[in-house]
Amino acid sequence: MLSATSVPVVRATLPVVGAHLDAITGEFYSTMLAENPQLTNLFSRSAQATGEQRSALAGAVAAFAAHLIGAGPDAAVFDHIVERIAQRHCALGIRPEQYTTVGKYLLRAVGTVLGDAVTPEIAAAWDEVYWLFAARLIGREARLYAEAGVDGADPWRDYLVINKIAEAHDTVSLLLAPVDGAPAPHFTPGQYVTVAVDLPDGGRQLRQYSLSQAPNAGTLRITVRRVRGRAGAPDGLISGFLHDRVEAGDKLRLSQPYGDLVLRPGAAPLLLVSAGVGITPMAAILDHVARTAPAREVVAVHADRSAERHPLRADMDHHGTRLRTFTSQLWYEDSTGRIDVDEIPLHPEAEVYLCGPVPFMQQVRAGLHRRGIPDERIRYEVFGSEQWQSAS
Repeated sequence: MLSATSVPVVRATLPVVGAHLDAITGEFYSTMLAENPQLTNLFSRSAQATGEQRSALAGAVAAFAAHLIGAGPDAAVFDHIVERIAQRHCALGIRPEQYTTVGKYLLRAVGTVLGDAVTPEIAAAWDEVYWLFAARLIGREARLYAEAGVDGADPWRDYLVINKIAEAHDTVSLLLAPVDGAPAPHFTPGQYVTVAVDLPDGGRQLRQYSLSQAPNAGTLRITVRRVRGRAGAPDGLISGFLHDRVEAGDKLRLSQPYGDLVLRPGAAPLLLVSAGVGITPMAAILDHVARTAPAREVVAVHADRSAERHPLRADMDHHGTRLRTFTSQLWYEDSTGRIDVDEIPLHPEAEVYLCGPVPFMQQVRAGLHRRGIPDERIRYEVFGSEQWQSAS
């Protein structure tokens, strides 16, 4: 809880800080990474180039401050936000001591951008905001690490690529087995792993990829679509590397599985909605349900630019044949990836899982709301930086 002395300060200054968050986070990243180049490996070069990373941090800071003064998301919504960020941080191997560095440069950036307007009282209040947020994340991340069996400074494990499979245009799957010969970790369908790639220039980059098949003691599978840059944005560095440079017999370093788009227990009908490579967690969920609860009713809806670009379709069709009640609906006509939500077969008690580009999810979620599905029965995953604010 924010202290009584800081509440009025944060309430009075939040509009000003919010109006300058893009400048503040831009200054924060440029200064911190210039003075601590070793941290560059934690941040996506592509997301930095497009500004996506800065937007994600700005949204988190503003939302938490607003939450603390009763002007933002309620406790349940913000608990979900914290959970998503903590899961992502564990997948990146974030450690508690790194919060000190981030806090130092973030608060320095506030002072640089706002100048003399930042009095000692204002600086102290925003320092309190930051450390309240950090404490919540550090505590949750410690529990997640413990649950995953990560008890040291190195959260990575070596895997051997035992097969590389062309799934669709610009999309491949990598089948991975632990190098040490021990079983692959158990996970909940819908979770992802981070792949740590050592690049030819000596740098390292980290990317998250959903696990695209149900838990299997011997292997993990990720499915990767090559990211093509648009409107001047660069091509995806890591997706290109995995497509062009990685073959069967190579090794990759992976995190433990994390993520909160997980299949909840129960027998309610399922609606799985995806676009593009957002099909990957849906494939794992459908595989698991077909193995463990074949009587469960499932509707799977997928949008893609064309049949040639549709990954894992054969897998989804195969899993569907193992279910007693399965409906598949495909949308290829619209190159924007939009679907007509009113045409989706929808059980009134359905549990919904949603994954794809943010505009796609916004459109589908709004349509589901119109049809009577409440937020608590719609779960979603966002690729790229933590753009939860845009998808909520």
